[in-house]
Amino acid sequence: MSFWSKVAAAGLLGALTFSTLPAQAAADDAKNSDALAAARAAAKGDALLEALLTELERSKAQLKMNQLATPYYIEYRVTDLDDLLLEAAFGAVRENRRTRLRVLRAVVRVGDYKEDSYFGRGLGETTILPLDNDPIALRRQIWLATDDAYKTASESLAQKQALMQQFSAEEHPVDDFAKAPVVRSLQPVATLKIDGGTWVKTLQDMTNLYRGYPEVESLSASGRFTVTNEYFVNSEGTVSRSASTVYTVLLNARTQASDGMRLERSPAWTVGTAAELPTREKLLADTKDTLETLYALRKAPIVEEEYRGPVLFAPDAADDVVATLLGQNILGKKPQLGAPNRTTGAFATSYKSRVLPTFLDLVDDPTMKEFQGKSLVGSYEVDSEGVKAQPVSIVEKGILTHYLMGRQPIRDFPESNGHGRAGPAAPPGPNMGVLLLKSTAAQAPEALKKKVMEMVANQGQPYGYRVETLGGLTPRLLYRVYAKDGHEELVRGATFNELDLRALRSDLSAVGNDPLVSNRSIGLPVTVISPSLLFDELEVKQSDASKEKLPEYPAPPLEKK
Repeated sequence: MSFWSKVAAAGLLGALTFSTLPAQAAADDAKNSDALAAARAAAKGDALLEALLTELERSKAQLKMNQLATPYYIEYRVTDLDDLLLEAAFGAVRENRRTRLRVLRAVVRVGDYKEDSYFGRGLGETTILPLDNDPIALRRQIWLATDDAYKTASESLAQKQALMQQFSAEEHPVDDFAKAPVVRSLQPVATLKIDGGTWVKTLQDMTNLYRGYPEVESLSASGRFTVTNEYFVNSEGTVSRSASTVYTVLLNARTQASDGMRLERSPAWTVGTAAELPTREKLLADTKDTLETLYALRKAPIVEEEYRGPVLFAPDAADDVVATLLGQNILGKKPQLGAPNRTTGAFATSYKSRVLPTFLDLVDDPTMKEFQGKSLVGSYEVDSEGVKAQPVSIVEKGILTHYLMGRQPIRDFPESNGHGRAGPAAPPGPNMGVLLLKSTAAQAPEALKKKVMEMVANQGQPYGYRVETLGGLTPRLLYRVYAKDGHEELVRGATFNELDLRALRSDLSAVGNDPLVSNRSIGLPVTVISPSLLFDELEVKQSDASKEKLPEYPAPPLEKK
């Protein structure tokens, strides 16, 4: 059943059955009673947090169904979202929508930390909570979600225990769930303060520039301004309320060259504070620059069939390389039952092995709030599992020494390091926060370009390549750098061959001293910070993307008739 179907059917959920907990559970509850009482005092005036704590106490003290095991752990996470989405195309408003939503995810774990019910359908239940802070309405929705979570947890534990009989204890030496210190952190509630009318006009003005560029087939601009207040409480005594703000302006422009090749540019501006958003004048200037670049790409030559040699990635492109090749492979995810690997991904067997050149370190530090005066949207104080954020040294002098961990242990990593993160209604998992690539041998960008010129001259080649921006790992803005005088020529229709982890480990020879903040808000907000990257040898070749026919007849006239 889909999430929205479950929400619609919430009123049909069964009711909880309550009884007295066994003596040991009652003793544990008494141990935490002072902590919860202190949390309730701190939450006074916040109706949502008070409702969560009230239901948590009630569930801890009384929740027990006949012939079913008593929960050993309960958690509630609420994502309170205020989101404004604005979009314009060709100078006209296309969307203006504000969404306010509260999503609860309730998790009930049956069993113990060694082996529990977090399996299959037992990953928790989600529902939509009321917005008007009515305490009874809030508590009933929390109660119903807890009921469903408890029932599915009990079923999941039975299924899991039956499946585990196929494996020996040696095949699964780690616990299912890691214990974590109690955290109490209550940040002020954030609110969305954006002048929607002014931004609508700015987006219209940006996209109205198409009138001066009739060969542009598509031009749209959007603004997404999001405030998230996340609440987390669990039966261990952790209580957290955290706030985050993400503001993004995105431009999309597309055209076709005369041979039918589709060309696209999509610059984005993502910041953590409204004050850092670009001014109207800056956005208009950048939009014009984007359109001029598209026109230049239409006339640019196509890359030659094959090139193998040095390629320099500017910081904007380098951020994409780091995020794509490293970001998803440094996560400590528990493999499927029966799998022998420590974790999943390309670095599953790379622990204590060299994965980068020895002059590089890789750190993820979500406690960083700013870098060189810029806000970092990947920053947070408490993760989605109620664990305090921690800096993690992932790669030291090229050697992989750690993974990013949530509360699901893997071999050699029994504890969370504060990187269990989740979007609304989603189960948490290890993820990046603020990922920073650092070097002990950084060089000036001018020195790197000069090095490219020297390398291609020594190889007898007329030019090397410099990548300004990427789309994924495909070049959007790619320039030839000529060995003779260093002048650059824009080209199109290229792709990289073997731009992979092996190339990062063996062909990356130098980095710049020009780190760039790249805030990203697709899914979870994360930040990647990387300097320029120089690869000694990469293959650049023509892409095999098929060209499409040009429009059969001209676009509508730009002036009204």
